[in-house]
Amino acid sequence: MKTYHVYILANRKNGALYIGVTGHLVERVFQHREGLIEGFTKKYGIHRLVRAEAFDDIGQAIAREKAMKKWRPAWKIELIERDNPDWDDLYLKLNN
Repeated sequence: MKTYHVYILANRKNGALYIGVTGHLVERVFQHREGLIEGFTKKYGIHRLVRAEAFDDIGQAIAREKAMKKWRPAWKIELIERDNPDWDDLYLKLNN
């Protein structure tokens, strides 16, 4: 069964955020970190993985991503800090 992830990237604690969805989390975050994807994340140096949620269904993952993008910034920060209060880069733990 394939796993899909909704993920949040940040450039720093309480900084700019990016929310995306992918079927290949490690590869996708690597692309952001290396500046291989043109646009918002590259322009603002947004490459710290601060949150990821797993889904078995792509439809549910896309619905979650769309909903989160509409949230107030404070709600996004609260969600991140619930499990990652120090805004650690979770990408470093994915490759271990």
